[in-house]
Amino acid sequence: MTALLATTDVAAQLAQASDESILKPLAFSLVVFLLAILLGFEVISKVPATLHTPLMSGSNAISGITIVGALVIAGTADLWWVQWIFGFLAMVFATINVVGGFVVTDRMLAMFKKR
Repeated sequence: MTALLATTDVAAQLAQASDESILKPLAFSLVVFLLAILLGFEVISKVPATLHTPLMSGSNAISGITIVGALVIAGTADLWWVQWIFGFLAMVFATINVVGGFVVTDRMLAMFKKR
């Protein structure tokens, strides 16, 4: 909990440090990203080992939504090339995650097939 408070405090200081219009949304996005990392780590660390493979199979749908969001971001990048690069990288990493999830799910289902 202390890490969450420290993260929001740093973002608030960053937002107050400058009046540039890009810094405030960037600080907000950074706080959301760091909170997602901490929350994701806490949730995954509490899952028993026997449920990791079904959980990965279910996360393929979430990664599919991430691919759609990355396509939208990369496709609507007007003049800011960094937005296009991050959208493209998000698309690549989400695609790798989906393919890996399907490979793991296929291997898991193969274990239950009769020989």
